[in-house]
Amino acid sequence: MNPADLIEISRDGIMTFFKVGMPVMVIGLLVGVIISLFQALTQIQEQTLVYVPKVVAIFGSLLLLLPFMADGMASYMARIASRISGVG
Repeated sequence: MNPADLIEISRDGIMTFFKVGMPVMVIGLLVGVIISLFQALTQIQEQTLVYVPKVVAIFGSLLLLLPFMADGMASYMARIASRISGVG
């Protein structure tokens, strides 16, 4: 295995990480911005107001996006397994 293969595997892993994790992080970010905007408009400065809607949104997005995430991780594992079997 040469350094180019290692770089390719690393790049594929990082891209898979972003493809699997980014939708949930973006949803959490959007919910946080919306709640912060609501707090700024109503002048409610409760620090714990952000947590419950953000947890509910992230949990719901995980339930909805779980098939997509599992497919992305399974295809990454299949690519890694094919590389391992190809070397031996």
